[in-house]
Amino acid sequence: MVDANLKSVEKIEILTLQDNYIEMTATDNSAVVTRAIPLKEGYFRQSVLAEHGFSAVVKTGSNGKTKTLLFDFGFSAGGAAYNAGILGADLSAVEAVVLSHGHNDHTGGFDKLTEMLGRRNIPFVVHPTVFRQPRYLKVPVRDMRILFSPLEREQIAAAGLKLVESSDPVFLLDDTVLFLGEIPHKTDFEKGFPIAHYQEDGQEKWDPIEDDTSIVMNLKNKGLVVLSGCAHAGIVNTVNYAREITGIHKVHAVMGGFHLSGILFEKIIGRTVEEMKKIDPDYIIPCHCTGRKAIMEFENVMPGKFVLNMSGTKMTFVA
Repeated sequence: MVDANLKSVEKIEILTLQDNYIEMTATDNSAVVTRAIPLKEGYFRQSVLAEHGFSAVVKTGSNGKTKTLLFDFGFSAGGAAYNAGILGADLSAVEAVVLSHGHNDHTGGFDKLTEMLGRRNIPFVVHPTVFRQPRYLKVPVRDMRILFSPLEREQIAAAGLKLVESSDPVFLLDDTVLFLGEIPHKTDFEKGFPIAHYQEDGQEKWDPIEDDTSIVMNLKNKGLVVLSGCAHAGIVNTVNYAREITGIHKVHAVMGGFHLSGILFEKIIGRTVEEMKKIDPDYIIPCHCTGRKAIMEFENVMPGKFVLNMSGTKMTFVA
């Protein structure tokens, strides 16, 4: 368990600036779900953009005070920033920034989103191996490599952010948000990304993506809210680690990318859903790289808990 307690909060809002899906005609608003309706002068003149990437603005509220954090930056240079603009997201209120891991679908919008923050010396928390390079996916087709272009420390300094590198948990926003740091791989089925590699001293090595992490919050009397980027460490490993280090067993919501898309991961969909059902969160909100088959399986097996996320959707959890 971490040294200090994760403070409980009365309200948590997660506004998705970028996700893989958008449906402008959705009519399923509720106390938890608010869909984006970017009307201008009474017309639909623009749509929220969906891309293979993830970015969110997270707010915690307690005792009349609201704290704000930016989680990841999305894929393209301007996608998440464009959505932030049409959604009216006030990024000048952001007090901390977290990067889930150093892949392009989470770092691509860094420059434009940090411009919207303003040049303020706010903490930017990452795992040290975010800067590992070269990193790539080794695809078994004509020995093809798909390269990642990681953020540079100089790029972060130029944005005016205060870099905090940690493989250990870090408390943020007056101890209302916990950066989990490096997540232990304990399950027997979540084995990482088999085609991920990197070069070190001229040698090719398998990349365990140690920088993959998540954030967690504690909703008063309701339990943990866990937000992942891709969950390369495994979403079950991630949630169980959050419970272990906070000492809080109850889970209110699990949201984010679960990385179950494609033939390399479809074989563990069933086991992942089975284990998540045992964890029994009040809400399960698979996003981004979870994949269509896995999302459908979560909806089928956990229908009363499942929520479909989209670009521009705001989730509101209240104690």
